[in-house]
Amino acid sequence: MAINLLKKLYVQRSIVVMNYLAHAYLSFHHPDILVGNMISDYIKGKQQYTYSKGIQQGIKLHRFIDHYTDHHPATRASAKLMSKAVGRYGNALTDVIYDHFLANDLREFKNEAALNNFALETYTLLEQQQTIMPEPFQLMLPLMREHNWLYNYRKPEGIEKSFMGVGRRSTHLKSTESAFTLFEMEYTFLKECYFSLWDDLKLATQTELANILSEQS
Repeated sequence: MAINLLKKLYVQRSIVVMNYLAHAYLSFHHPDILVGNMISDYIKGKQQYTYSKGIQQGIKLHRFIDHYTDHHPATRASAKLMSKAVGRYGNALTDVIYDHFLANDLREFKNEAALNNFALETYTLLEQQQTIMPEPFQLMLPLMREHNWLYNYRKPEGIEKSFMGVGRRSTHLKSTESAFTLFEMEYTFLKECYFSLWDDLKLATQTELANILSEQS
């Protein structure tokens, strides 16, 4: 079953590369915000207005997070480094790398059990609204739970698999082996980039979410 779903998604090239753990965490336990935050990259143009206000707010928050992250000096530095191995895919792999360091950030998840509990809670909340999600995300969600993506970002092998997934779905990227080697070699630098970004991003997102939630209908 899982293999067939993966094949269908790969043919469609519709698994979006993003930092799923960060977007889930930065939804701050708001169910509708979480759904919008996670499906945003699959929503084009006016499609967003077919969803509830809460999910629309999550879509808006997702786009704020992406813009803030992409323009932060730490991301520019880490993406520039990764681009040595993967060219224009440097930003995409940086997103995956950030999830690794978030998963291991003891300030946010005090231990492995806390991370795993958060992952399971996230899957459950998403499944409650699975039928209204874009088809690619509907297909992907069972795989996310089955392979516990949000938890497994904490392991280097989980990052390696994520890199390989980017390669399989990319037209111009044949291999990510050199990217994973670079990740291992520059681990300390990339970790510093994460810590330079995270507190700024978390605070900015909390402020933006408060503004979004206060908006009038």
